[in-house]
Amino acid sequence: MPRHYRIKHFTFIYHVMVRSISEVPLFKDDDDKDKYLHYIQRYQKELGFKVYGYCLMTNHGHIIIDANGADISKVMHDINLSYATYYNYRHKRHGHLFQDRFKSEVVDTDRYLFTLSAYIHNNPTDIAGYETCPEKFKYSTLGMYLGLEKDLFGIVDEGFVMGFFSKNVKRAREKYYSFVMACNDESMIEHYDFKDEKSQYRSERAVLERNFKPQEVMKFVEIYTNTEEKMLKWKYKRGAKECRALCVFLVRYYCDFTYKQICSLIGRLTLTRVSELSKIGLKLVEEDERYKNVMEDFIKYRAA
Repeated sequence: MPRHYRIKHFTFIYHVMVRSISEVPLFKDDDDKDKYLHYIQRYQKELGFKVYGYCLMTNHGHIIIDANGADISKVMHDINLSYATYYNYRHKRHGHLFQDRFKSEVVDTDRYLFTLSAYIHNNPTDIAGYETCPEKFKYSTLGMYLGLEKDLFGIVDEGFVMGFFSKNVKRAREKYYSFVMACNDESMIEHYDFKDEKSQYRSERAVLERNFKPQEVMKFVEIYTNTEEKMLKWKYKRGAKECRALCVFLVRYYCDFTYKQICSLIGRLTLTRVSELSKIGLKLVEEDERYKNVMEDFIKYRAA
């Protein structure tokens, strides 16, 4: 059966749904769910997308993702491939884990966004013990919305949705919880009637610009690290590791390049090595004082 064309745009917000093949649970235990969130965290740092909410059940998961200038297909490919590799290794199995491609719907109105979040947060009510208290379910963001749980992975922007309910935090939490508990399956279908509603988001939602050329990034890294251009393409040259890692990380983040595209750009690199360099580059930006402002400095360089 041919695949349906996926509607996508780098400025869209998406309802992403992932599901395992019928005979295999997507998450066998909490460790699996933690690992999936870890991969969301990792690739969020590399690709700069935003997460507004999620709920991870046993055989499926829902995530609200703001592409923020990135390609949603690349985002989910990286997350799901990494997780499937981990899952098969840990549980000593082979073959496909996910049921076909991930599914996604464009969230094209404000109303659909907060109604969708309520639907996602209502998922745990099907589990014994959570029928009347879905906020206690560990792998849902409802507890974070209500201020009952901390975002241990630092990946969720719950304030974006909560801002629709009230500017006052306490009042927003009260109104949102009432809204979630009042929702039912019938109300969730209503978003199909919203298609004619003008799509507007609050002014503070700014989409990250990604239309940079990789050559601009490479030139910036050469200047920033005082490195010759040829060093970026020398596989074993002493002193080239850091500048190559920064280059890979910044090209991933600002040019939305895949590992394969970076292999072609720099040359003499395997996909595994590019993945390693991207992680090293992220670590340099997060932990090395020399590079803590490199991302802001690149934007300034580009604007000059």
